[in-house]
Amino acid sequence: MSLEGVQTAGTTRPGTARAVDGVSEGRLRRAFGSRRVRDLGLKVAGVLTVLLVLELCSRLEILSQDWFPPMTDTWVELAKLAFGHPLWTEIGRTLGGWAIGIGIATLLAIPIGVLLGSNRTAYRLSRVVIEFCRPVPSVALIPLAVLVYGVGLEMKVFLIVFVTFWPILLQVIYGVQDVDPLIHDTARSYGLPPRARFFRITLPSAAPYIATGLRIASAIALVLAVTAELVVGAPGLGQSIVVAQSNANLPRMYALIIVTGLVGWALNTVFQAVERRLLRWHPSQRLEVAS
Repeated sequence: MSLEGVQTAGTTRPGTARAVDGVSEGRLRRAFGSRRVRDLGLKVAGVLTVLLVLELCSRLEILSQDWFPPMTDTWVELAKLAFGHPLWTEIGRTLGGWAIGIGIATLLAIPIGVLLGSNRTAYRLSRVVIEFCRPVPSVALIPLAVLVYGVGLEMKVFLIVFVTFWPILLQVIYGVQDVDPLIHDTARSYGLPPRARFFRITLPSAAPYIATGLRIASAIALVLAVTAELVVGAPGLGQSIVVAQSNANLPRMYALIIVTGLVGWALNTVFQAVERRLLRWHPSQRLEVAS
């Protein structure tokens, strides 16, 4: 074989390499697409299986229909509520307190967390206070909140701010403390000012922790908002559930409970999507996408 033939057999032309890469990329996209479709199908099948089991248990009187109506009746009632104005009004009231509480807690927790995470002495001084206030049950604060703020929006906001402040604060502190000191020392040796070090090093390093704290606080805030509406009677989904239960309208009661679950699922999905979008550069997000 000639030297030219050996070189041709041992090398690949650039156009051919691009074509092979294109085919491989196309196959990978199709594989990921088929896997996502398969995963979605399994999730839908799992939900339908649970609904079918619950329907059969109610129809066969394994679960008494006096306390657990058939799921078909519940979903019919849910469809009626979906096209009614009062349902969306109650969802708006619940989410209104949720959003205001989360916003205030975030505005308070992030700067305080950065301060405590950056200063070891300040963190040691405040650690006992944080560990004492963080486990206080939110339900124990309801009488105080009702006494001070009544049963309106202010009461819900106060409870949400108090309870969600702590997980956000702790995540910010851990995120700031997790920054590699060597990176800070290197930036300082190159003359990078404190403000630039904060925005270019500290904040990006703590961003995944902050995102996790917000996602955890979101679920806690929704639970607390509905709990306050159930216990105290503040306007929102919780109050609507109590009214349906008082009127012995069990299909509506279960439909409203499903609505609260759907709202929580939607909020968590939104937070995860925003987190993946804003933190796509972080290794954890790349590993999640690859898996």
